[in-house]
Amino acid sequence: MDKKPMKLRHIAMSVTDVPSAQKFFEEAFGMTKAGDAQNGIYMTDGVINVALLTKGGKVPGVNHPYYGVMHFGMWVDDLAQAEAQVQAAGATHVQGRPPNTPNSFYEVKYTDPKGNFLFDITASGWRGAVKEVKP
Repeated sequence: MDKKPMKLRHIAMSVTDVPSAQKFFEEAFGMTKAGDAQNGIYMTDGVINVALLTKGGKVPGVNHPYYGVMHFGMWVDDLAQAEAQVQAAGATHVQGRPPNTPNSFYEVKYTDPKGNFLFDITASGWRGAVKEVKP
C-alpha cells in the first residue's frame, strides 16, 4: 500500500471559559471565529481550525484534570484508504462513520496504538479550514 500524506487542519482544545479563550485566540494569534461548535466555537487562521470546547478544562477519556488538546484532525482525500492506512499503523477505531448527508462536517475517531491520543480523519473537512494551502 502506498502511504499518502495527510494534512493537519483541525485541533480541539478543552477550555474552562469559551468566551475568554476566544478573546485570547483573537488577540494573541489574530484568529477569527469560523462558527459555533456543539460545545463551544471554531476559530481559524484560514488554514488550521481550532475548536475551543467547554469541557471543564478536562480531556474526556483521560484520568488527569489537565488543560490541553483533546484531539486533532486529519483531512484526507479518500476516507476508506486513510482508515486502512491508520489501521495498518496500529490505530484503533473509536467511533463514527460518515452519514449519508450532504455538506456534513463528519469525522471518524481513532486512537494511537497505545491509546495516548485521539484523532479524527475526514474527507469533508471542518468549518473555517481549507484543505490545500496556496502560497
